[in-house]
Amino acid sequence: MMGGFGLGGGMLFGGLLMLVFWVLIIGGAVWLVVTLARNNQGATATTASGQSSLTILQARYAKGEISKEQFDAIKRDLGV
Repeated sequence: MMGGFGLGGGMLFGGLLMLVFWVLIIGGAVWLVVTLARNNQGATATTASGQSSLTILQARYAKGEISKEQFDAIKRDLGV
């Protein structure tokens, strides 16, 4: 009697285990793709108001809120 499970119970357990395995593999792959996509947005990411980080930076420089040196340093940090 194969450990008390019988033939049907063992096959059911194996099928469920395989299903859980594939759900974890596919779920992990989806999570990885979403995480990498979010990290690669960089300077093109938009804020809640729909403006890009470069547009906000240019507006702050135009208003005189930051100096040319600060503008260049931030722009360099953004990778633009």
